[in-house]
Amino acid sequence: MKIHNISTENSILNSFIAEMRDVNIQKDSMRFRRNIERIGEILGYEMSKTLNYSTQEITTPLGISKMNLIKNNIVLCSILRAGVPLHNGLLNYFDKAENAFISAYRHHKHNPESFEIIVEYLACPSLKDKILILADPMLATGQSMIATYEALKPFGTPKEVHLVSLIGAPEGVDLVNTHFDTNCHLWIATIDEKLDENSYIVPGLGDAGDLAFGQKLQQ
Repeated sequence: MKIHNISTENSILNSFIAEMRDVNIQKDSMRFRRNIERIGEILGYEMSKTLNYSTQEITTPLGISKMNLIKNNIVLCSILRAGVPLHNGLLNYFDKAENAFISAYRHHKHNPESFEIIVEYLACPSLKDKILILADPMLATGQSMIATYEALKPFGTPKEVHLVSLIGAPEGVDLVNTHFDTNCHLWIATIDEKLDENSYIVPGLGDAGDLAFGQKLQQ
């Protein structure tokens, strides 16, 4: 798998990540969602450089302009619910993409350290020979990304797979790196230090879904 860690070079991306982490600024859920969206736009722009292009003629009021435009068929799939603003950010740039949505959450059986990934809702077009962009803001253990990809397999084999995340842990990055093919790409804003005993990213930013949309009752 090809790993693209965008934070290895300084850019305005750092400001958006810093605001998402800050315990005072992140209390503004509207700003938190917008920062996820803005990071999605940046990751989408960087990803676009690796896609396939074809030359097309565009008619202007004064003549013809030849331009290289994306020729890939793209399906953008986000993992609910924290993935919604990330989906919107990517969709701002890949506005002609088809869309898929899937739910995945941690189900704690007996204690906080033990959980399984439950996939319940799925809506997806055909993936056959298309570019699949699978978006999940937090790449912690990597299990959610793998579980959702496995759930998408009945919809066809994509030509390429691009995973998109905001913040990851080394453990999650390593797991998806071993699971996905060598032609898969991971686009990630930054990779943090580790997972804690409850499999949350440290230093991380907390629960992205709760910060974006409010706290949930179920665990």
